[in-house]
Amino acid sequence: MRVLYYNWVDYLDDENRGGGVSQYQRNILNELDQQEQVEAVFLSAGISYDLKIAPPRWEKIRHGPSRDRNRRYEIVNSAVLSPAHFSFGSAAQIDDAATQDCFFDFIAKTGPYDVVHFNNLEGLPARVLALKLRWPNIRVVLSLHNYYPFCPQVNLWFQERETCIDFKGGTRCAACLPHAHNQKQLRLAQALAYRLKAAGVHPKSLMFKLLFQTSVRVGRRLTMGLKSLRNLWGGAKSQHPEAVEGRSSRQNPFQTRRAEMVSLINEHCDEVLAVSDFTAGIARGFGLRSDLLQTSYIGTAHAAFYETTSPRDLPSQEDQVITLGYLGYMRRDKGFFFLLKALKALPSPLAKRIRLVVAAGRGDAATMAELTALGKQLAGMDYYDGYTHDNLPQILSQIDLGIIPVLWNDNLPQVAIEMHANHIPLLTSDLGGAQELSNCADMVFRAGDIASFQARLQAVLAGEIDMESYWAGARAPSSMAEHLAVLSHVYAAPAETVPRAAQS
Repeated sequence: MRVLYYNWVDYLDDENRGGGVSQYQRNILNELDQQEQVEAVFLSAGISYDLKIAPPRWEKIRHGPSRDRNRRYEIVNSAVLSPAHFSFGSAAQIDDAATQDCFFDFIAKTGPYDVVHFNNLEGLPARVLALKLRWPNIRVVLSLHNYYPFCPQVNLWFQERETCIDFKGGTRCAACLPHAHNQKQLRLAQALAYRLKAAGVHPKSLMFKLLFQTSVRVGRRLTMGLKSLRNLWGGAKSQHPEAVEGRSSRQNPFQTRRAEMVSLINEHCDEVLAVSDFTAGIARGFGLRSDLLQTSYIGTAHAAFYETTSPRDLPSQEDQVITLGYLGYMRRDKGFFFLLKALKALPSPLAKRIRLVVAAGRGDAATMAELTALGKQLAGMDYYDGYTHDNLPQILSQIDLGIIPVLWNDNLPQVAIEMHANHIPLLTSDLGGAQELSNCADMVFRAGDIASFQARLQAVLAGEIDMESYWAGARAPSSMAEHLAVLSHVYAAPAETVPRAAQS
């Protein structure tokens, strides 16, 4: 069996982009390398560009690690920039003939494939899903790691400040981004980065930073200067998203985008894998066919720890200190700033029973100062500038209770799986799939509600949570082998050889 995997960024990306999806892709390919009966190929798009405008082409990866060069490919000059917010509002996210033809040429020249598994659609026009019109026997699988088909910002998160419940027929999308992106400038920046990396300049090197950041800074200033001159001359109208909200309300381009995405998936995909029941419910609500949807919890290399670790007693005596753990990103949608605010609001006697461990990439000076000040209010605080495979065990060994305070509909955070697999109980918000790991309502609080969070934390500290019941009802994490067994069943099912639209 030959399987083509797609994601917008290379799974061995030197800049570690792609988050949990890239880690998932690495895990999948590492596991498949142990199976002789499956050959896997990987493709990405939307990252690499030529300095001069040129048509899309595909090629073997010319940059990054030398590992797996024989199966890593990318489309250069895709009409759809990645990640999604770089091409926010672009019609090419649905349809671009040149990019589609390039993708189809890649399949024709490197195939045949039994399965094409999209771990994302970012970086490609969604009409590539119609590949079954040319190769009807290929099985098309789409995994929903985020909400890109329904939300051009991928996370149903309005203006970087609140969960988007109603996009109001698409008009709200036009005012979503807090600032407008210049796609020509972004493409040029991507082209410069591609040229430097292809020349062997590592993106984390001082030379790359000096050449890339200086060029981008100059380009941005030139762009802003030209824009200011045009505005002074009256030759241009503002293109900030807020300025086009009225126009969008008449044309509804974002409403059309969502409808076409859903239609293309319903018509051409054989299976849609949601990474949690929560995600599947949202997708179903947006119109994805129930008969296509299947919840498939992603596998993790940490699953083995579930067998070798055991639950620990939580500190519940009045003189005992409990250590909370937050892993991931210092982002508003992840609930990081909510957590700081909620802990800062704790009564002093309660705060002195709390120790905090944070493992997240360093924030700005104001954020770090706030974190330091909070640590002085609590019983203590340890900070790690992110985490790696090597130091994660040592970080997790300190944590009594994991905190997943997300404010958006987080599909299923990788960090939640990692802590859960090590028998660290989770206190989660009621948004996203993390709550499905324990299925314990007593450990769930209302997202963004400080009083609700504090009430659940107080219940833990008072020993009111039955932890035996918590673990008895918990979902054991799936190993990569178990997850691949599920995927093998999905891949082996017969492909739908006639588009559903033609059947109806």
